[in-house]
Amino acid sequence: MSDIFFEIHADNPREGPGDFTSTKRAFLALKNLPGKPSILDIGCGPGKQTLDLAQITKGNITAVDNHESFLAQLNRQIISQGLQKRVQAVKGDMFSLNFPPQSFDIIWSEGAIYIIGFEQGLAAWKRFLKPKGYIVVSELTRLKENPPAEAREFWEGAYPAMRDIAGNMAIIAAAGYSLIEHFTLPESAWLEEYYAPLQKRVEKLKIKYQNDPAALKVLAAEDFERESYRKYAAYYGYVFYLMKQVV
Repeated sequence: MSDIFFEIHADNPREGPGDFTSTKRAFLALKNLPGKPSILDIGCGPGKQTLDLAQITKGNITAVDNHESFLAQLNRQIISQGLQKRVQAVKGDMFSLNFPPQSFDIIWSEGAIYIIGFEQGLAAWKRFLKPKGYIVVSELTRLKENPPAEAREFWEGAYPAMRDIAGNMAIIAAAGYSLIEHFTLPESAWLEEYYAPLQKRVEKLKIKYQNDPAALKVLAAEDFERESYRKYAAYYGYVFYLMKQVV
């Protein structure tokens, strides 16, 4: 099962919804940064947003993930773009990061904090921030109440901890952060940036695994997730939350 999953996702530019415009909007909303801020990108995956940040800022970026294949993909891009002096790809577990306290001006995590949990991540990663540093994350969020049964059942199984914006704002305040801004990713960040490359790979793998029922079941689940978003995008999405440490 894991082999087919990584075959689906191998060499894709992103491991979750996102786009350059949203990353840039989030970064530019952070005020009074040093000229070359130190940035920790947690759960970087293949690092599309890492490379976007490197284009937006002159800062130094440490990108962390625990999948060597993603890090290898990112390292190839770092070398091809000549970013070795400013961007480092490091293998690490977001549950047990090993950095000195107060090391970073910004902690960044697009589409990955759900792995540790929104509340848990904000609490655990805070010690790595410099005083009054920023945390920027995108988090799956309920956008509208009373979703259709199909959408509700899917996300109750896939991510039962999903909250609405008000619920996440309460967690942010309780964790000792001030919310600077929040905004929802556009549908294009899902359909064009994330799902379109995946769909091409899935269609090819359906041919390769046409006689493998277990693999076809995994591929069908990918189709179902994509089509579910097409139908129910009004009810859930990724929301960027931009926070500044106050406590």
